[in-house]
Amino acid sequence: MARSSRTDPDWVRGDALGLAIPAHSEALRVEAESFLTDAFRASGALAADNRVVEVTRFEDWPGGSTGRKLFLSVAYERPAPGLPTELFAKFSRDFSDPVRDRARYQMESEVRFASLSRAAGFPIAVPACLFADYHRESGTGILITQRVEFGSDGIERHYEKCLDYQMPQPQEHYEALTRALARLAGAHRAGRLPESLAHQFPFDAQRFSVSDRPPRTAEQLNTSVAGFADFAAKYPQLLPKNIAAPRFIRRFAQGVAQFPQHEAAIKQFLSSQPQLIALCHWNAHVDNAWFWRNTRGQLECGLLDWGHAGQMNVAMALWGAFSGAEIELWDNHFERLLVLFLEELRSCGGPALQLEEVKLHLHLYVAVMGLAWLMDAPAFLQARIPDLGDVDSRFDPRIATNERARSSLHIMTTFLNLWDTQNLGTCIARMQAHRARSSHS
Repeated sequence: MARSSRTDPDWVRGDALGLAIPAHSEALRVEAESFLTDAFRASGALAADNRVVEVTRFEDWPGGSTGRKLFLSVAYERPAPGLPTELFAKFSRDFSDPVRDRARYQMESEVRFASLSRAAGFPIAVPACLFADYHRESGTGILITQRVEFGSDGIERHYEKCLDYQMPQPQEHYEALTRALARLAGAHRAGRLPESLAHQFPFDAQRFSVSDRPPRTAEQLNTSVAGFADFAAKYPQLLPKNIAAPRFIRRFAQGVAQFPQHEAAIKQFLSSQPQLIALCHWNAHVDNAWFWRNTRGQLECGLLDWGHAGQMNVAMALWGAFSGAEIELWDNHFERLLVLFLEELRSCGGPALQLEEVKLHLHLYVAVMGLAWLMDAPAFLQARIPDLGDVDSRFDPRIATNERARSSLHIMTTFLNLWDTQNLGTCIARMQAHRARSSHS
């Protein structure tokens, strides 16, 4: 295809580097070698006298919840150390799926982060970025990185979201994940990231609020609780006994009633403590990570998929990383992991945060976010899983092999278990008491 074919809507001009970028994989396929050469030269990943001479693998990868993705293998005219040949390409767009395509705007921050991650001494492992650009008006973007070779060269296999019961030594994996999150936040708070960070990732309390939905009314929350009560009565085999119990459901109903009138105050509180705001990964579930052991035998963690990366309350990042963990980890190990996060954050130059204050922020965030989003799970599961009554547990393949189903059920379950074990119904009173102490100090 002639270069003049790089025209809208198949091609748009990226905002950062000014190069015409493909909106979808077929546009890339037609002139892959020439575009990749231009792109890698523009980003500085490829010398001006080198070029991509052949694409030897061009394969769709169906995973993830946004955009189309490709596995690429390339050959260069002059191979060089540090110049990867096994690549991963991610498009913001998915023209075949309107639901996935609506999430195209998540890539804007991911592209900015990919460029930031190329800075010398970046504190955590991320896939090496060869090219990234984005057209804000259309939401069209492309990100090309080195591919993480799961299951080879010392890298562990890929772990899927909300299947931690299949993961060996989950506690050790979450320790590695916790350290990675804390290192990035600590480096940011210590001023060890590029000065352009504040401009590229300004803190926006509205963008990184607890919910993009309008606050639910008391009547809507009552309907959600009633829907869950009906679900628990019909399908108790899908839930832990503590949250399926009528006693818990009555206490839950009493607790949620106070939230509508305090939602604005909670959002303001979560953005009011500068020491808790840092650059973070928004969705660091284990499916967005890779793991390997260093020379000392300690498990290390790198992070993928930086959509919505930005400055946020660390409570949001902690929930984003741990909401897919098994309840056993929350019940028996989470507080120790939170202490590890605070210690690592401090050792990397971040602030000395207080355990109870971070827990309060986490509980408030989880409570409001859970009420806004997670109580849709019962209706979703009943609509999407035929003969749900015949499913004997969450391990049934009808749930376990369906990412949306198992994630909806599991993360709702985690939220409700926290409500029970951490008494989230009291967090508004705890917030008010914290404010009162602060005003008198």
